[in-house]
Amino acid sequence: MPQRESESSAIAVEAPEPPAFTSPRLVSVGSISGRFAVVGMWVLLTAFYMLLRPAAFLQPGTYRAIFGSQQGQALIFLGLALIVVFVVGEFDLSIASNLGLAATVVPVLNVLHGWPVAAAVAVAVVASVVVGVVNGLIVVKLQINPIVVTLGMATLLLGIALLISHANTISGISAGAAAVTNTTVLGLPLGFYYALAASIVGFYVLTFTPLGQHLRFIGSNPEVARLAGIPVSTLRIGAYAASGLLCGVGGVLLVLGLGSYDPSSSGAFLLPTFSAVFLGTAIVQPGRFNPLGMVIAVYFLQTGILGLQILGFTGWVSDVFYGAALMLAVTVSTLVLRRSQQG
Repeated sequence: MPQRESESSAIAVEAPEPPAFTSPRLVSVGSISGRFAVVGMWVLLTAFYMLLRPAAFLQPGTYRAIFGSQQGQALIFLGLALIVVFVVGEFDLSIASNLGLAATVVPVLNVLHGWPVAAAVAVAVVASVVVGVVNGLIVVKLQINPIVVTLGMATLLLGIALLISHANTISGISAGAAAVTNTTVLGLPLGFYYALAASIVGFYVLTFTPLGQHLRFIGSNPEVARLAGIPVSTLRIGAYAASGLLCGVGGVLLVLGLGSYDPSSSGAFLLPTFSAVFLGTAIVQPGRFNPLGMVIAVYFLQTGILGLQILGFTGWVSDVFYGAALMLAVTVSTLVLRRSQQG
C-alpha cells in the first residue's frame, strides 16, 4: 500500500498544468492564399456559371436561392453539431436524423394535436438534447464505439419520426410561426442570420475561450487532458448534448421555414454536412474543424449544386457532386493536417 501511494503521488506531481489560454493568430504572413484557396475556387466557379448562363445566373433570385435556402441554414446547424463532437475526438452519424426528429415533432404536436407552436418547439429541442445526452452517456460511460452507437441512434430516430408522423408529410404550421425565420432583411431571410450568428459564436468559443482550448485539448490527447485536471468525460458528454441542441434548433428553423416536413428526407442532409465540415478544415484555420470555414464550404457547395441544376443537370447530380466533394474534402483535410503538423 505505501508503494501505491507513492506512485499516485508521483503521478499527481508530474501531471501537466491545463493549457494556458492564448489568443491564436488567425492569419500569418504567407498563409492567406492557403487559408482562402477555396474562396478563390468559389469565385472562379461563380464566374464559370455566369459565363455559361448569364441570363439565369445573374439574377437576384439565384443569390437568394444560394444564401437564403432552408437547406443551407440546416446544413450550417448540422455542421456546427458535427464540429462540436469532432473537436473532442468523437463521432456522430445521428445528427441528420436528430434534426429530422425535431422537424417532425413540431408539426405533429402543433398540427395533429393542437399544441401551441412555442410548446411544440420547446419539446422538439428538448427531445434533440436528450438524444445527444443519451449518445454521450452510451459512448463515454459505457465506452461503446461511437460509430455503432450513433448509426443505431440514427436508424432509431428515423423510425420514431416515421411512426409519430404516420410516414406522412405534415403541413399546416401557421404563417405567423414561419415569419420567425422567413421574414427578410436585406433580401435574405432571418434564418440565414440565425445560422451565421450561431457560426460566429461557435467560432469565438472554439478559438478564443478557455473552454474551446480545453475541448481541442481533449480531442488531441484525452489522457493528458485528464491528468491536467480537465473534466474529460463531462465535456465529452456535453459535446454530444450541445450537438443535440444545435440539431434541435436547426430542425425547428427548418420546419418553420418550410411549413411542413417529410421525415424520410432527413438522410439527405448527412452527406452534404460531412462534405462541408471536412472541406471547411482547409479554410480560415487549416487543419482544424472550424465553424467559419464550414459556412464558406456550405455556400461553395450550394453554389456548385445550383449552377449544375441551372445548366440542366438534375436528379443524380446532387449525389455525384456531394460524394465527389466529400472525397475531395477528406483528401484536402488530411493533406492540410499533415502539412500543419510538419510545419
